[in-house]
Amino acid sequence: MLFVCYPKCTTCQKAEKYLQAQGVEYTLRNIKEENPTLEELTAWYKLSGLPLKRFFNTSGMLYKELKLKDKLPTMTEEEQLALLATDGMLVKRPLIVTEQFVLAGFKEKEWQAKGL
Repeated sequence: MLFVCYPKCTTCQKAEKYLQAQGVEYTLRNIKEENPTLEELTAWYKLSGLPLKRFFNTSGMLYKELKLKDKLPTMTEEEQLALLATDGMLVKRPLIVTEQFVLAGFKEKEWQAKGL
């Protein structure tokens, strides 16, 4: 399992403590140092079954600076995925990536439903 996070993010810290408390093994990846590629984001989005907007860090400064709230509705999925691949700080975190599913953000009940 891949745990993609930003270590300074308090939600990511809570999520990591949760995983540790559950005894879940994972590989940690700092999203700021190793941004997901376009190929990874495309695969994760398709596997997740989530709306693409759920992959955007809508509360982030960069999201607000780029005025993405207004721009996203007019962008194609390809354009949105390419934009996400430009900067890890645009991507919702934490992300849990397995071969069976992808979770974006930390919602304990969602994580528990997936056996985490």
